[in-house]
Amino acid sequence: MKTSHLKSPDLFPIQQKDRNITSLGFSFMWVGMVVVLATFAIGGSGVISLPLPLVIIATVIGCVAIGLFISLIADIGIEHGLSFPVYMRAPFGTIGTHIPSVTRGITASMWFGINTYFGATAMNGIFNMLFGFDNWFICYLIFAIFQLVNTALGIKAIERFADLAAPIIILISIWMYVSLSDTAAAQGRNIWTWSENPATGSAAFTAFLVVIFSNMGFWATLGADIPSISRFFKAPVNEKNWFKRNKGSLYGNLVAMPLTQTFMIMIGGVCYIAVLNYDPVMALQEAASGLILGVLLLMIVLAQWSTNTAANVVPAATIFSNVGGPKFPFWAGVITAGIVGSIVQPWTLFGVIIPLLLFVGGILSAIVGILFADYYLIRKRRVNVPELYEDHGQFKYMGGVNLAGFIAWIVGAVASYFVPSYSFLVGFLIGAACYYVLAKYWWFKKYKQAEIEDPSDDKYLGISVGRDWIIDPGGLEVILQKDQNKTV
Repeated sequence: MKTSHLKSPDLFPIQQKDRNITSLGFSFMWVGMVVVLATFAIGGSGVISLPLPLVIIATVIGCVAIGLFISLIADIGIEHGLSFPVYMRAPFGTIGTHIPSVTRGITASMWFGINTYFGATAMNGIFNMLFGFDNWFICYLIFAIFQLVNTALGIKAIERFADLAAPIIILISIWMYVSLSDTAAAQGRNIWTWSENPATGSAAFTAFLVVIFSNMGFWATLGADIPSISRFFKAPVNEKNWFKRNKGSLYGNLVAMPLTQTFMIMIGGVCYIAVLNYDPVMALQEAASGLILGVLLLMIVLAQWSTNTAANVVPAATIFSNVGGPKFPFWAGVITAGIVGSIVQPWTLFGVIIPLLLFVGGILSAIVGILFADYYLIRKRRVNVPELYEDHGQFKYMGGVNLAGFIAWIVGAVASYFVPSYSFLVGFLIGAACYYVLAKYWWFKKYKQAEIEDPSDDKYLGISVGRDWIIDPGGLEVILQKDQNKTV
């Protein structure tokens, strides 16, 4: 019997024995992930209208809020060991999953290209200083290859690199902040009170909200596909308490991410105050030289590497592997992500980075809302996992498409487009509400869902009842043979 297109071994649920990402490891992954040019850009654009303390407060609010959303969706991976594109078969269908998933995959690939370019410019600076070599495009190719190889080696290799990079990134970031603060003071600018064009009244409030939702939109992408990473998290078995089961995820999302994101936003803000440019690499290259400059540039390279492998290449490769099926393994998805992220010429995207963040965040926030409604409100965390891998199972719906998911996604995304300053919140709420109503009172009346009809913990929960979901790759023929041998 032909193996199902849905049964790619790289996308099977991760068993408890194979979950090897610790709380500290995930926190270190966050340290690297937040050090990207777009983070500095949010801080730099924020201090144009607001003093730095207000930018910091808005960032903390935005980070804690999106960290909570990420933690909620991460439970899909922790509880059931499922990746993002596989679980998306539930709210979008076994075929329909490809459209929203590929949207996220292309976005992640573009971020890979942007961050690789940012890191390549720093690498080029190091080579220029040491060897007189000056060709950023060659550096881009070299840097991309190293990151893709690291990702293809698996999630544990990614965690090990983050463990190495995070302490270096923290130390050098502190030095960057002190150096830029001194530069600002030399210019006669108080970093805590200066603002280029201070906003007042409603304009200041709007600018405050833009910083909040820029931070939320920034990580809405990871909020959607965090299960592709969280399925590797170590978690206690037979733990029904949501907070205890998700402890490792919560430490990273609600402590490590807000702290490091806020500090990098501060660096971007102080950098703009000091030299009217939010890019600390450009600013410090002008002020630093020799060993100090080399160390600075090394930090940028390490940070982009750590960001890309976890936040961009893993999600994109998982999605592309899901589209390609069993004959398109994870490593092929890694290569595809690298190619897609490069052919869009990411070095041309910097000028539109903030509007792009808000727009994409709105589109993907509707997906986050749909995942939340499907997993928590409708299925109540119970999932008929084996059916996610069946061509003709309960998730086939109408030709492989769940119309409730697509209608909710379109409505949520369109609504967020018209209120870009609040795109994440609007997209999430409308996407979730629309999906809940359509799925509960229309779609699932037509297409019955076993876990909704019989909400049994023993049948449909995962690690919280001690279950590893095991998917037989051989299909119906093998299962019947096992039945005859009385092994099932």
